[in-house]
Amino acid sequence: MASLVLLGFGSRLTAGSDPPLTLDYYAKSCPTVLEIVRKEMECAVLSDPRNAAFIVQLHFHDCFVQGCDGSVLLDNTITLRGEKLAPTNIHSLGGFRIIDRIKNKLESECPGVVSCADILTIAARDAIILVGGPYWDVPLGRKDSRTASYELAAANLPAPDESLPSIISKFLFQGLSVTDMVALAGAHTIGMAQCKNFRSRIYGDYDLTSSKTLSSESHLNELKSICPPIGRGENNIAPMDYVTPNLFDNSFYHLLVNGEGLLNSDQEMYSSILAVQTKEIVKKYAADPIAFFVQFSESFVKMGNITNPESFVNGEVRKNCRFVNTGAQKDSA
Repeated sequence: MASLVLLGFGSRLTAGSDPPLTLDYYAKSCPTVLEIVRKEMECAVLSDPRNAAFIVQLHFHDCFVQGCDGSVLLDNTITLRGEKLAPTNIHSLGGFRIIDRIKNKLESECPGVVSCADILTIAARDAIILVGGPYWDVPLGRKDSRTASYELAAANLPAPDESLPSIISKFLFQGLSVTDMVALAGAHTIGMAQCKNFRSRIYGDYDLTSSKTLSSESHLNELKSICPPIGRGENNIAPMDYVTPNLFDNSFYHLLVNGEGLLNSDQEMYSSILAVQTKEIVKKYAADPIAFFVQFSESFVKMGNITNPESFVNGEVRKNCRFVNTGAQKDSA
């Protein structure tokens, strides 16, 4: 499906009293930023379509911890405990080298100008486009944090077996609505999940929720071969949308309606007795791909506008996305 242009904004965006993000932030200081990011993402997704999902997931995991400030990209050091080894991140995040490559190109073109947080935000938008999803304009001007939070990564990020009310509360805490939550979950249409994250589902109530067609029964057997009930295969992977795993579409919602969501947390949005509101939204997106694309774009921008006010005051533009700059310098576009 060709990418669909859905959103355009004025040149200036504000969220309450937060510093504004703008569409033309790098127009003078690094006019080729969007082109450079796009070319690198094209290469990455062409070499492996899974890279699109990795980058989108990185952006999500960044924004839910201290806001969209590039903190998820920081490596552990003697003085800084990063987020990469938090329970919800360890062995599941990827795409760091892609961001490194983009950063290296931008440092050659516009040294000390483009933040890692902005790179990740642009790259996530491009990732969606490159696998068939919608286009939207990306507000820019984020700074990179000098800190990370292992504790917040463990607490703020939704888990695969978490209850629907708990996940909703985590989205509301970030200023995102129930509609935003259901729309953003649609990114799982290009995602993969590890056996340890869907084992309880396929050996639990999958049989109860699925439509028990020949295809669904066959798929369940395949999942069980990938993910044995005990003892091994923890990191074996399966697509969360087995129908069109490398295409950004609304197939994910069809699977939920058919009771074939791979993760408990996803299927809960349709099958839980508490899913009164979310069930109707799932049905809407299953029936209307354009409505899904429109809302996903709006919700993704909204998520990307979750700011870390401290980073605007004390933040920086990192030279290397994995490490805080040495010295007391502050870079600005």
